Amino acid sequence: MHSLKLRLPRLQHEGVSRMTTQDFMLTLFCQVDDQMAAVPKRPDAKLYPSEVVTLALLCAIKDVGTRAFSRWLIRDSQAWFPQVPERTRVFRLFKTHMAWTAPFLAAPTVLGLADSYG
Repeated sequence: MHSLKLRLPRLQHEGVSRMTTQDFMLTLFCQVDDQMAAVPKRPDAKLYPSEVVTLALLCAIKDVGTRAFSRWLIRDSQAWFPQVPERTRVFRLFKTHMAWTAPFLAAPTVLGLADSYG
């Protein structure tokens, strides 16, 4: 299994390297889109496959509930993903196309599993 290696740009603010949320989302989308260029968009789909995977990865990174993620997506990311369907449909897309996200996720480790139990 391959994990996504992001080459994240760094912005300099008062001597501290920072990346804005928009920069991170754009970088993540570009990297996902480059790797999923061969996956075609269905004619009846509102989102491209790379958009679905990007949103699923953002949901995993944010690590909040479905409603909170949906509110955040509408509030802060509507300009980036204007064709996002309703909340339940988005999460059905995540579940249906879970195989698309697998190459971008790191393999589980024993330490990570032990850490998840507190």
